[in-house]
Amino acid sequence: MMIVTSGAVAFGKQRLRHEILLSQSVRQALHSGQNQLKDMAVPVLEARACAAAGQSGLMALYEAMFTQYSTCTAQILVTNLDFHDEQKRRNLNSTLHELLRMNIVPIINTNDAVVAPPVPSSDMQGVNVISIKDNDSLAARLAVEMKVDLLIALSDVEGLYDSPPGTDDAKLIDIFYPGDQQSITYGTKSRVGIGGMEAKVKAALWALQGGTSVVIANGTHPKVTGHVITDIVEGKKLGTFFSEVKPAGPTVEQQTEMARQGGRVLASLLPEERGDIICRLADLLTEKKDEILSANRRDMDLATASGRLTLPLLNRLSLSSSKLNSLAIGLRQIAVSSRDSVGRVLRRTRVANNLELEQITVPIGVLLVIFESRPDCLPQVSALAIASGNALLLKGGKEAANTNKILHQLTQEALSVHGVKDAIQLVSTREEVEDLCRLDKIIDLIIPRGSSQLVRDIQRAAKGIPVLGHSEGVCHVYIDAEASIDKAVDIVKDSKCDYPAACNAMETLLIHRDLLRTPIFDQIIDMLRTEQVKIHAGPRFASYLTFSPSEVKSLRTEYGDLECCIEVVDSMQDAVDHIHKYGSSHTDVIVTENEETAEQFLQQLDSACVFWNSSSRFADGYRFGLGAEVGISTARIHARGPVGLEGLLTTKWVLRGDGHTVSDFSEQGSMKYLHENLPVPQRNLS
Repeated sequence: MMIVTSGAVAFGKQRLRHEILLSQSVRQALHSGQNQLKDMAVPVLEARACAAAGQSGLMALYEAMFTQYSTCTAQILVTNLDFHDEQKRRNLNSTLHELLRMNIVPIINTNDAVVAPPVPSSDMQGVNVISIKDNDSLAARLAVEMKVDLLIALSDVEGLYDSPPGTDDAKLIDIFYPGDQQSITYGTKSRVGIGGMEAKVKAALWALQGGTSVVIANGTHPKVTGHVITDIVEGKKLGTFFSEVKPAGPTVEQQTEMARQGGRVLASLLPEERGDIICRLADLLTEKKDEILSANRRDMDLATASGRLTLPLLNRLSLSSSKLNSLAIGLRQIAVSSRDSVGRVLRRTRVANNLELEQITVPIGVLLVIFESRPDCLPQVSALAIASGNALLLKGGKEAANTNKILHQLTQEALSVHGVKDAIQLVSTREEVEDLCRLDKIIDLIIPRGSSQLVRDIQRAAKGIPVLGHSEGVCHVYIDAEASIDKAVDIVKDSKCDYPAACNAMETLLIHRDLLRTPIFDQIIDMLRTEQVKIHAGPRFASYLTFSPSEVKSLRTEYGDLECCIEVVDSMQDAVDHIHKYGSSHTDVIVTENEETAEQFLQQLDSACVFWNSSSRFADGYRFGLGAEVGISTARIHARGPVGLEGLLTTKWVLRGDGHTVSDFSEQGSMKYLHENLPVPQRNLS
């Protein structure tokens, strides 16, 4: 690593001002005997003298910083002449390589104490010539001279914008290509340094032409300072990356903008037209079944050969004819419900005479759905987005790339029926989840569908975008003392064994203490053993057994496989307390014949889904009659439980008046508020 820096002039100016003030005060005291510091004027300081006086202070700062990491530094001062003289160039190159070989960090600066004014005609005249005007041009020249892999130019803004940062329409450019120069409008020069962004771009393009990759990023932001360099080296999307090769397709930012524009047209369609699109997609799932399953087999073969996916994830990745048929049925349910979604009037109020207020449903905007190993998620979420008039950006796992590709093609074919093909976009570039979560100005809601680790990562990364979902599905089934044997065995079996990888599968079985060593307990244990479910004992359950199964490491574990924890509780209230402490507010079940006990459980338990004498696997949008779901939310606001069409809508207020003003309703005004509730019009859904 080499560092090109400035600051010697600033250090020297501060030092010389102090010396001059001190010298003047001493002289005045000797001549007049009075302190007249307030009348003293500091002369204009010559920049070269300041540089000479400040070099030692600048290096002292770098030495102090790098000494903390047991790293040695060395100062090198250069001028234009050092690059024009062949012998000096070779000497400079040799010195830098030797320092780097010894793991010494070169601190490089222009020798401002002797440097001559730059020659304008020699600036940027090719790879071999660049006038050293500032740190940017010096860094570019050194980068090419030393054949470095990466040049990082730090600024006081996030990177290169298409217009001056802070203006209304300014957009950060993630990747800049040499041919895009004409599209940039530069602002004033930076308050620090002398070059400004235009100089940085010229230097970056010069270095890029010489074979060096370049990134311009913020080096002053308190939240990233200290991490910006390592983040860039690790490949994180930060600042503006300069590239000579344009990608074949649109960038993810362009895809998002295309989706937003398409989504607005989608929202303006008639409900019947949105329903037509969804029905066409349902038809395509069955018509193109062989092509879909062929693509899915390729994904399954690659995943099996790699050995990276666990059995539960392989099960989620797999598609079948029955799954596609179920998907098509669910999509047609959504098509029917979509007829009364966008633009539905929820409330009407006569505020005053000829002043009427309506609250109506509208799309949220642009949704980003990130999903792992679940290609069936793509048509489900797409249909819900279409029904609710939302634009959609999809990011699937690479393990399902072939299946996702054909499903997205079919989705766009269906959207083309009414000319809104761009409303749903599939991100196929290697965008990291963290990078997508940075698009807070164009994405309105993120919905993660995948592992608890994926959800937690997204919740951490998405600081400016709401996230809808749950990080864990630690679901409980509580067998009460008054439970039916047959119901208990069937519900536990279905909740755990029907689809162990699902987020609504049972992970912890709570048994009332009185049921231990009874027929109901023995039958449940025998069933679990028959189904090859690995049992982990909770602390209390283990204390009752002489030879217990392996004791559970955590009572908050989501196994996602044929494993579960068994724990003993003293009562229904004890079960509720246990679930509140160790559950994830997803789905919890009570099995009992006592209606009063059941109702207390249903009322007291604070989970998104609470069931009585029914399997936890019913916590699903399709089974609830929602047609499909974008996920299950354990959040406290907006949407909770299986989130279907309704959860993807928000509202807006529409006020229709006739020249009304607030002053009309003052004490001296001529009007009075009525606030009368008006009947809500019912849509004809036939």
